Amino acid sequence: MSWSRARETARGAGLRPLPVVGLPLAEALGHVLAEPLGALTDLPAFDTSAMDGWAVAGPGPWRVAGRVLAGRTEVPPLADGSAVEIATGAQLPPGATAVLRREHGRAEGTLLRDRGPQQLTTGQDVRPRGQECRRGEELLPAGTVVGPAVLGLAAACGHDRLAVRRRPVVQLLVLGDELLDRGIPGPGLVRDALGPLLPPWLRAVGAEVAEVRCVRDDFGLLRDALRHSTADVVITTGGTAAGPVDFLHRALAEVGARLLVDGVAVRPGHPMLLAELPGGRHLVGLPGNPLAAAAGMVTLALPLLHARGGRAAVGPALAPAAVVLPGHPVDTRLQPVRRTAEGVVPLAFDGPAMLRGLARAEALAVIPPGGAAAGEAVELVEAP
Repeated sequence: MSWSRARETARGAGLRPLPVVGLPLAEALGHVLAEPLGALTDLPAFDTSAMDGWAVAGPGPWRVAGRVLAGRTEVPPLADGSAVEIATGAQLPPGATAVLRREHGRAEGTLLRDRGPQQLTTGQDVRPRGQECRRGEELLPAGTVVGPAVLGLAAACGHDRLAVRRRPVVQLLVLGDELLDRGIPGPGLVRDALGPLLPPWLRAVGAEVAEVRCVRDDFGLLRDALRHSTADVVITTGGTAAGPVDFLHRALAEVGARLLVDGVAVRPGHPMLLAELPGGRHLVGLPGNPLAAAAGMVTLALPLLHARGGRAAVGPALAPAAVVLPGHPVDTRLQPVRRTAEGVVPLAFDGPAMLRGLARAEALAVIPPGGAAAGEAVELVEAP
């Protein structure tokens, strides 16, 4: 299957979003809006001062008649020719026509004069009611990821809770007898790099990682792990090819799974797979080599998780190649790259089992079969 079709298949497999939950603002970070965010009030809810200075009524000079601070709920009207000292964010008195900045005003006893570089104009340094939005206005569409700025906007326009999609629950099964979880590798043994790499990446895209479990090269153990998993998405590492202890295909058949993607024309990572498990859950099988596994993440796992979590689809990010980007003769190639002023440049140490290039990468460039010429636009996908 082609790389682009595999990604479309993965997103389509997860088009049934997870249920909606209502969460307090403090708990909604990283979730996805299940419905548009609407304003519950005008923003600002009243005319406010944009500067410290004086609220003035009509042309100057003005007689200063008191002070208005932020937080006052009742502000008396301002008569023509009068002024009140005012703080940034304070409610503008009825009848005020502008705000004179502190640095532009000079008080002579109770008399205030404008010494600014330009004549004060009506509405100057006033934030009028509804300048940012009106009550009932849609501010953000469903599918928006709730980040810190979204939380701030929701609070500013009156929300205490948000309707969001439940996070996809992921179980990570790291397969292989040769893997060590600590210490220096020895003969025949290697450190598990994917156990540390994948969970924070999954959490960063909105998943809840329920478990990371090492599974020995044993068919029965793998079959039972798949059969008893309750996660929305199971991600496995290794066992996707046809080696003597690659049991994943057989285990999937045993538990009644349906293969949706079985191999992708991409390098590295071509033995990756996607399957539908009984009950509408899914499994993404990543190759065991680290960079190949990262390729499987961006090809199958992330599109699936984005769709299940209700994230809105976004168009591809494009950037020019600063130099020639060599490609595979017939397959798509995913190349770790960094951005420069001229475009993206490839990074060395890009073999399937390597992580040194990926650790320095800002993105993975999608290089079409045959390569990309200098100046040619290439698609970029996220790197961990």
